[in-house]
Amino acid sequence: MIDDPALIARAGVLIAAYRERQRRVVTAESCTGGLLAALLTEVAGSSAVLERGFVTYSNEAKAEVLGVDFGIISEHGAVSEPVARAMADGALAQSRADVALAITGIAGPTGATATKPVGLVHFGLVTAGRTTRHLERRYGDLGRAEVRRKAVEDALGLLEAALTEV
Repeated sequence: MIDDPALIARAGVLIAAYRERQRRVVTAESCTGGLLAALLTEVAGSSAVLERGFVTYSNEAKAEVLGVDFGIISEHGAVSEPVARAMADGALAQSRADVALAITGIAGPTGATATKPVGLVHFGLVTAGRTTRHLERRYGDLGRAEVRRKAVEDALGLLEAALTEV
């Protein structure tokens, strides 16, 4: 759980801005396990903005729930740009939201490889009618909780930036 008052306040500003524009958000989370959705729901009135949240931790869930092609997962791995983009696209397609944010990464302490170290996180962001965008972060081995917290922080930043499109 994220109980950082500054992050909760930031989420409150974000919720108010989306509510004012009458826009809805969907999340598709893997390594953060629902932390972004949980943070957004710390804000009273968030039900007007958070349309739904998917926690698709396994590859099967990414495929079954979000429609991510197993071929993409096999070729690039679950922690990759193509999968993050596909997760965002799938979340938007499986919801009634205007903006979808996907997060997939390696929070650690295990699961890393030489090319995919602990702290690697990929984000996908799509606004209805626009091209899906990608952000890659390499936080380093800061510990599981800190990698996940930083990912949620960056996710808020992406949702803030998407306000200019909605």
